[in-house]
Amino acid sequence: MSADSLQCAAEKITRLCAEPHDLISLWQESTEVLAQAVPHYWMPCFYTLDPASLLMTSHFHRGLDEFPGEWLASEYYADDVNQLADVARSKSGISTLYEATNGNPASSPRWHRNMDMGGDQELIARLRTRSGEVWGALALYREPRASMFTDHEKSFVQSVAPLLAEGARTALLLGQAREPDFVDSPGLLILDHHWNVESTTPGVERWLAEFPDGDWDSGRLPSSILTLAGRTLSMAEHPHRGDIAVSRVLSRTGTWVVLHGACLNSTGAPRIAVIIEPADPGRLYPLLMSAYGLTEREKDITRLVLQGASTSQIAAELVLSAHTVQQHLKSIFDKTGVHSRRDLVGKVFFAHYEPRFRDNERRARDNQPLRGEPWLS
Repeated sequence: MSADSLQCAAEKITRLCAEPHDLISLWQESTEVLAQAVPHYWMPCFYTLDPASLLMTSHFHRGLDEFPGEWLASEYYADDVNQLADVARSKSGISTLYEATNGNPASSPRWHRNMDMGGDQELIARLRTRSGEVWGALALYREPRASMFTDHEKSFVQSVAPLLAEGARTALLLGQAREPDFVDSPGLLILDHHWNVESTTPGVERWLAEFPDGDWDSGRLPSSILTLAGRTLSMAEHPHRGDIAVSRVLSRTGTWVVLHGACLNSTGAPRIAVIIEPADPGRLYPLLMSAYGLTEREKDITRLVLQGASTSQIAAELVLSAHTVQQHLKSIFDKTGVHSRRDLVGKVFFAHYEPRFRDNERRARDNQPLRGEPWLS
């Protein structure tokens, strides 16, 4: 594909991700663009990942409504290459199975599984926002005897990955705002082109009461929301830039709140969607870890273990000695009832993430919004 055609495809994905979508629609429309830019076998496989742990919360692969259980077991218990968390933590954020096996893909159990489905080559790219949060991954495949993924194609995927990450995050937030299920669920505010409130989701009044200015009862919106609305309309006039309108606001209670702006153009005159959420995308993760009675330091170490970090990487990030990390790991294993890092990852995934993963499969079939957080029950 020519450089001009790849640029055109990138601009299409930019426009798609700048407009609010439900997640399945975003993946479906992106699939059509990816098929032209990076030819591949059958369909892409899109994943969402929890930014706090890099564990899977959903997948979408048209034609594969249910992800085989043995594939999940392989992802979190098998010793293999090209696993999602490894790619997500890598320097480049992209990997092919041929590269990961030094040109010998048959050495990977993953390759044999892919071949059973008709796919020889596998390319995996992380979907990480410009602010550094990993919200998903994209996998593309090619059949046997097809040409290898080229450097130009991989560069294209890398260039659109942050856009897809932002689009996925917005889609998850929109879905949760429309169907809130816990007290800190995001709020959604729709403004018309005169910046009058057109509609809100339940709980928005509570969110707006946290802002330093504004008066919901008298109809005066906080200045931070009006400023974001102006930036959103300005960015909508230049969608090729790929920017997302985001701002942080310090609430009356001293906590940070994040605002996301997106322009809705489906009814002629533009409308503005403002999503309000807590600043910490991993806010549910500490609740899960508290169930095991972990200390704050043990929670930090567990988070990095789930992300695939080595002892030396954990030590460097937390400014600890390798010996201290090992001592904490022994305590974590005792409290969680496991005997290894791999068992720890598997236990947390299958206890708290696999139920969400399966729930999202049901949601996709029933045309309900997908969820990005782990299962709380």
